[in-house]
Amino acid sequence: MKTQLRKICILFWNIVDPIYYRFTRLQHIESAGGEKTVIRARLTRYRGNPVILSDGTTIHKNDVMLKIHLHNVMLLRKMEGHGEVRRAIQIYKSVQESLPYIVKYLQYRGYDEQVKGLIGITMLHRGCRKLGFDTHPLSNPCYKYFKKAALTPIHFLSSTKSIQKNDSFPMYLFMSKDQLFRKYSNG
Repeated sequence: MKTQLRKICILFWNIVDPIYYRFTRLQHIESAGGEKTVIRARLTRYRGNPVILSDGTTIHKNDVMLKIHLHNVMLLRKMEGHGEVRRAIQIYKSVQESLPYIVKYLQYRGYDEQVKGLIGITMLHRGCRKLGFDTHPLSNPCYKYFKKAALTPIHFLSSTKSIQKNDSFPMYLFMSKDQLFRKYSNG
């Protein structure tokens, strides 16, 4: 039953995703061959409290950030038929393979001077430190519960486990531009 419901939800999501994409001003991050990676992005201004990252970079209110979004429909298609561990590995590798193209995207668009770093919000934050991200909790309780409600369907569709009441809350993911370029620049 859950498999059938998952397929229906993914089908519905395939229909809604282009509309969502259009209204959010997201842009696909493309690989060298012009293929779409699992990351979509747009410029944004950070609105939260100051955050000090592990490399010493401080993110302040109104700093320009590149907001990254996982292209969930694409990931769900890649993960179809795999168990939890294989799904986690697939997400990790897909993000890892996409990060060098974010460097190229920033350079090509001329954003590399103005952008302070990357920002995202996810419930899938295990393993993020290995990729170079810092995680920080969302401080506004209303926003935290709103994001949890918004991300729970994604969590439901991407997991073979049932949703538990004590599942983790969404976290901010940050990576400074310096860390991104140091770790993922090919030259």
